[in-house]
Parts: sequence; structure tokens; C-alpha cells
Amino acid sequence: MTTPGMSIERHPDIAELRARYDRVSEQPMTQVTEGLMFMAGLYMAASPWIVGFASQSGLATCNLLSGLAVALLAVGFTSAYSRTHGMAFVAPLLGLWMIVSPWLVVGVTTTAGMIWSNVVCGIIVCLLGLGLTAMGMADGGMRMRRR
Repeated sequence: MTTPGMSIERHPDIAELRARYDRVSEQPMTQVTEGLMFMAGLYMAASPWIVGFASQSGLATCNLLSGLAVALLAVGFTSAYSRTHGMAFVAPLLGLWMIVSPWLVVGVTTTAGMIWSNVVCGIIVCLLGLGLTAMGMADGGMRMRRR
């Protein structure tokens, strides 16, 4: 029960929920997953120059922005999972976008390397994002204690 003037941040249920998410973020598997997601995001951002399709400006920009978004999500999860766990569903969506973007971005002449790069990286990001979401729920993170 809250008292007048008591901040919601100090409510026992909120404190317990944050403690659960802190436990999840301290697990080695979570840290490895976040690190791999960060690296996948950086690869996706640099892939137009690594694979050699930087001349395809539409897809190059798409990959740069998608990759940076994934890397920033990973940094957010690493630094404050208890506050950013609600955005974990975005990573699998970005992964799906990475998979289909070579065919949906206008004005792109696709190559095998471009497609393989996007599809493999997209699958990795999608799986890592689903893994982070599952890890956050595995510790009972979505259940509030009943009084």
C-alpha cells in the first residue's frame, strides 16, 4: 500500500520488479546475448562497406540506421535492462526488417552477398531479441507479487 507523498519509484512492487530485472541482466547468458546483439548491430551498420554495396544508397542507409538502432538497443539493455526491457520486442522486429529490406527498399539491385548478409544478420538479431525477451520473462519479470 502506498502512502500519500510516497513516490511510485519506491513502491515495493516496483522495487521487486527492478530487482528481478537486475538479476536477469547480471546473468552471463544475458550479457553474452547483449554483446552479440551489439556486434550484430555494428556489423549491419557497416555491412554496405564490408560486403560492397555502398553504392546502393537506399539499402546502405537502411542498413546503417537499422544496425545503429540494434546497437543502441543492446547498449540500453546492457546499461539499464530494468528500465529498457519493455523495448525488447523491437529487436526481433528490426531483425525481420533486415531480412526483408533488400526486396522492399525501392531502387535496389540485389546481389547474393547483399541478400545473404541481410538475411543472416536479420535472423541473428531476431533470435537474440527473442532470447532477451524470454530471459526477461523467465525470472518472473512480468509477474507482480500479489498481496
